[in-house]
Amino acid sequence: MQRVYKIFLLGLLVFGLLAVAQQGHAQGTAGGRYYTKADVERIIKRVEESSDSFRKVMDKTLDRSALDGTNREDNINQQVKELENALDKLRKDFDRANTWEETREQVQRVMNEADEVNAIVRRGRWRRGGVVKREWAMVRSDLNKLAGVYNLRLLIP
Repeated sequence: MQRVYKIFLLGLLVFGLLAVAQQGHAQGTAGGRYYTKADVERIIKRVEESSDSFRKVMDKTLDRSALDGTNREDNINQQVKELENALDKLRKDFDRANTWEETREQVQRVMNEADEVNAIVRRGRWRRGGVVKREWAMVRSDLNKLAGVYNLRLLIP
């Protein structure tokens, strides 16, 4: 009887270890923290929302600046659009992926595009630039959280 009991306990232990291993595979770690796909999805949604808000502020600010109608305005708008496109692609890839770790390469592309926008905002000296910089600071913060999840390089302020 004791032998049956020991085998039963061993079976439970093995089953428990398999369940933990499966959960570890469905989730991932970054910086010592476990993230589920739902956790990362919330971060991506926040990045998308803050990015949309930033794009609107940037567009309005450029339209009211000395850059209005210039190639420079077009270039800035294009770079912001490139970031939006990278975020859209991330969303599509993320929705199709089984685990959040599968989209690391796409997050890297987002961060590369964001690095370009970050440089534009840091150099910018247009009127109402404070609003643009405040909005970008929120986007940058959200992007850095996303980069941290994937253990990627953060954007500098």
